[in-house]
Amino acid sequence: QVQLGESGGGLVQAGDSLRLSCTASGRTFSSYAMGWFRQTPGKEREFVATINWSGGRTYYADSVEGRFTISRDNAKNTMYLQMNSLKPEDTAVYYCAARNTRLASTTTNYDYWGQGTQVTVSS
Repeated sequence: QVQLGESGGGLVQAGDSLRLSCTASGRTFSSYAMGWFRQTPGKEREFVATINWSGGRTYYADSVEGRFTISRDNAKNTMYLQMNSLKPEDTAVYYCAARNTRLASTTTNYDYWGQGTQVTVSS
């Protein structure tokens, strides 16, 4: 069992940056692939970025490619999402997720989810 907790959300202006963190419980963090997803009211949860167990492979949604960077520190049981050049359309609740596999995935096929952190970008 893995428990995930997100932090770092907030209210920013367009063009600003934020860094989200996701901290996991347990001693086997390095065996999980991780991902970030986001959701707005009335819409399905959508993929943002994913990273494999070692951090050597990352994938991004087209909408955030070049602006967001996913990374992880296995020694700290923590994953990050550095978000630059934020846009109003990035406004959403951001969720981190973990998979019981080392392979990254762009689908919502994850085994554990955090509670989410709100990111609001004003124009």
